[in-house]
Amino acid sequence: MDPALPLAVDQALERALLPADPALDAALAASAAAGLPAIAVSATHGALLALLAQSIGARRALEVGTLGGYSAIWLARSLDAAGHLDTLERDPHHAAVARANLAHAGLAERVTVHEGVALDLLPTFVPPYDLVFLDADKENNDAYFAHAVRLTRPGGWILVDNVVRDGRILDTTDPTPQVRGVQRLLAAVGAEPRVEATAIQTVGTKGHDGLLIARVR
Repeated sequence: MDPALPLAVDQALERALLPADPALDAALAASAAAGLPAIAVSATHGALLALLAQSIGARRALEVGTLGGYSAIWLARSLDAAGHLDTLERDPHHAAVARANLAHAGLAERVTVHEGVALDLLPTFVPPYDLVFLDADKENNDAYFAHAVRLTRPGGWILVDNVVRDGRILDTTDPTPQVRGVQRLLAAVGAEPRVEATAIQTVGTKGHDGLLIARVR
């Protein structure tokens, strides 16, 4: 396959299905200008997050891994009019960029950016959340998932990004912490009776990767 093809398809899908959005475009531009890595979700994946939140009438959502606030904009907009998003970011610079992007999008009052180490912060959060999105360091994915199960209401969604890693999850000898973290996550989800889950492989602007989708029973 021509490696340019998935990117071209992604761009065509965005043009066909998603209206122009100056606030989202501005968030990406501001994040790039501030030196943040270009690892935010794609536009089509952001729209999927929003649709899943809307499908359950979500009012409270939690995100682990804010980066520049791009996915937070998608999520916050999808919540009930009285809804609120809590998003966790370890890097103070990233958190500052995210706050500015959220304010520019008119969402400053609907999103709280919490600075700090997620595993220190998560025990302080109180259920129920309707949706939890995990998109931070992959090394701690299994621990983040355990907190997500505790925090998410029955019928709610737990979503985890980057669970294919260019297919490297197949290699049980791969020593990289990110791959090992995803492998532990998959084992934990498969063994957790409180959820039913699946995962989809994706290609496009994010390369060959995937999204795990779990519903709390």
